[in-house]
Amino acid sequence: MHPWKHFKTITRHKLLVMKYCFRVGLYKQGLLHDLSKYSPVEFLVGCKYYQGDRSPNNAEREHTGVSLSWLHHKGRNRHHFEYWVDYSLEDKEHVINGAKMPRKYVAEMVMDRISASRNYLGDDAYTDRAPYEYFMKNKDRLWFIHRETSRDLEALLHMLADKGEEKTLAYIKHVYLKKRK
Repeated sequence: MHPWKHFKTITRHKLLVMKYCFRVGLYKQGLLHDLSKYSPVEFLVGCKYYQGDRSPNNAEREHTGVSLSWLHHKGRNRHHFEYWVDYSLEDKEHVINGAKMPRKYVAEMVMDRISASRNYLGDDAYTDRAPYEYFMKNKDRLWFIHRETSRDLEALLHMLADKGEEKTLAYIKHVYLKKRK
């Protein structure tokens, strides 16, 4: 059990996301981001499976076959595309499908991915390409993410990789979050 290390990791992550959300004008989301990680169902799993360089949810999943912590987390945090999975009335291939995420949650997801990469890689190893590369590594397996959400997320992470943090955050704040669709 590593309660102190886990607490420091999730708190650092939360504070990083808050800082980034504030920079793009998402104040409420920055304050409320990932509060469920402090609930017993998520926090205790994090303490038990803490490793410091990856999500404890993956270790729980490897050990038990399912991550109850993740199921709890993604069902309460709208910045995860998994939150937006629902039954499909239109797609004849899949019973479930992803619903389109509102832009403010896509933007928060970008902040989450930047902060998670910084947290798990460390500031010395982190580059602005890391969140993009992590997304692209798994993109083909994410059939349940809405195509427009996937397109937006990939484009924003690609911008981060190519143009850097300052230009990407400015674009998110002044352009992406101002668009209606």
